[in-house]
Amino acid sequence: MSRRYMVVWFRHLVADWFIRQQPHLQDVPFVFVKADHGRMVISAASVPALQHDIRVNMVLADARAICPALEVFDEIPSVAEIVLRKLCEWCIQFTPIAAIDLPGGLVLDITGCAHLWGGEEQYFRKIRQRLSQLGYQVRCAIADTIGAAWALSRGGLQDTIIPDGKHREAMLSLSPASLRLDLLLLEKMDKLGLYTIQSFIDFPSSILNRRFGELLSYRLAQALGNEEEWIDPIFPVAPYHEYLPSFEPIATKTGIEIALEKLLKEICYRLQKEGKGLRAASLKIFKTDGSKGEIKIATNRPSNNAVHLFKLFELKIEQLDPAPGIEVFLMDVTSVEDTEALQESLFGDLQSLKDSHLAELLDRISGRFGSNKILRFLPAPHHWPERSFATANSLSATTEVSWHFQMRPLRILKTPERIQVTAPIPDYPPMVFRYKEKLHRVRKADGPERIEIEWWLDGGLPRDYYCIEDEEGKRYWLFRTGLYDSEVLPVWFIHGFFA
Repeated sequence: MSRRYMVVWFRHLVADWFIRQQPHLQDVPFVFVKADHGRMVISAASVPALQHDIRVNMVLADARAICPALEVFDEIPSVAEIVLRKLCEWCIQFTPIAAIDLPGGLVLDITGCAHLWGGEEQYFRKIRQRLSQLGYQVRCAIADTIGAAWALSRGGLQDTIIPDGKHREAMLSLSPASLRLDLLLLEKMDKLGLYTIQSFIDFPSSILNRRFGELLSYRLAQALGNEEEWIDPIFPVAPYHEYLPSFEPIATKTGIEIALEKLLKEICYRLQKEGKGLRAASLKIFKTDGSKGEIKIATNRPSNNAVHLFKLFELKIEQLDPAPGIEVFLMDVTSVEDTEALQESLFGDLQSLKDSHLAELLDRISGRFGSNKILRFLPAPHHWPERSFATANSLSATTEVSWHFQMRPLRILKTPERIQVTAPIPDYPPMVFRYKEKLHRVRKADGPERIEIEWWLDGGLPRDYYCIEDEEGKRYWLFRTGLYDSEVLPVWFIHGFFA
C-alpha cells in the first residue's frame, strides 16, 4: 500500500481562532501587531482587513491610513503553535499520525484510514466540513507525498485530491514558492524566469545544486517521492488501535456499548493472531462539538478476552458524557505483552497466580475500586525493612530473591515516624510511648532485633527493633537508632503495625 498524506493549511489561523473567542468581530477588520525595530508591524489579519489590502508585515501606521476603522490587538506569544497543537490533537480521531506544520498547517498520514469513512472523498469532505463548522478557513490537499500535498494546499486554487501516482503532473503549474523554499532563493529564480515547477522539474540535480544550492533539488525530490520525508507525530503511535466512525451521532449508553464491543472484537482478533494480550488500553470519544472524552483500563496479566475487557470498560462508561453526540470512537492499546500458553490441570482447577479467573477477578476489582487498592509485593535484595520489598506490576512478575521469614508487620510506614519513649535502662524496650498525641502503655514486648545500615547505599546508625503490645492489645513495630553509650543520643521511631 502506497503512503497517502493530507495537508491542512489554515489560511487565517490566528484571526479565525480569535473570532471563535470574540464572535462579534466576525465582520470587523482587525489585526495583531508586534514590535519590530521600533515599529509596530502586523503579524496577523482578519479577512475583512485583508479585503482592505492590509497585509502581514505591513507597518501599522500604513494600515491605519488605508483603514481608519481598523481594530488593533497585541500579538499573543506562541498562539499559533498552541492553537495548532489543539487542532492536531483533535485530528487524532481521523488518523493516529498527525503533526504540526508551523506556522499555519497540519500534516496527516492517512494511509489505511480513509476507507473507514467510505473512501478518500468522504474522508476529505468530513475533515473539511468539521473544520469549517469550528470556524476555520482551510485549504486541503491529499497526495502521495508530504511535499506534493503541501505544495497543492498552498499553491493550488482549491481543495485537491490527487490520484495515486499523479502528483508529478499536478504540480507542474505551481510556482516554486509551493516547494517550501526561502525568500532569497525564490527571488533568484524569479529573475531567471523560472515561474513554475514545470520550467525546471526536468533539470538534473547537479545543475540545480550548482546554480541554486542543494535546497531546491532536495525539496523537489521530496515532493516527487524520490527523497523520503518523515513527520514527527504529536503523540507516539499506539501499537494497536482501531477507529469506529458513526454515521449518526451517538448519545446513549447502549450505543457506546455496541461501539465498544465492535472495537474490542477487532482488537482482540488481532492480538490473538499475534499471540499478544493487552495490559493497558484507552477508549476515546470525539463529539460533534469538538470536545472529547476518555476512559482507561489496565490488566494484571496480558488479556485478549473481549468479554472480560468489555466488563472492565463497562465499569467506567458512566464517566463518559456523550452529549451532544459522539461521531468517532478510537481505541488505543498502549501496552501489550506476549500471552502465556498455560497447561490445563488434569485434576481440579488450577489454583495459582497463573489462573486466568483470578487475574480477571483482580482486574474487575481494580476497575471498580481503583488500581491502587490491590497490590502484590515481591521480595527485594535489601535488609533495610522499607527497601526489602517492591511492588509487582503484574501477576507474572518474578524475582530470584526469597522472602525472609522474620516477624514483620503487615503494614510498614514508607517513612518511619518519630515518637517519644520512656525506657527504663539501655537496650530495654520502652515502658510507654507517645504517638500522634496518644499515650500507649506497653504490656508486652519482644526484642531487640538489630538491623545494620546498608553502608554501601547511605550512611547512618544501626536500628534495634522491638515488637510492642499496648494495654489495648494493639501491636506495633518500634525501633531505636543509636546506642546509649555513643556520642549521639538514641532516637525512637514507629515503623509498622501488626494485624
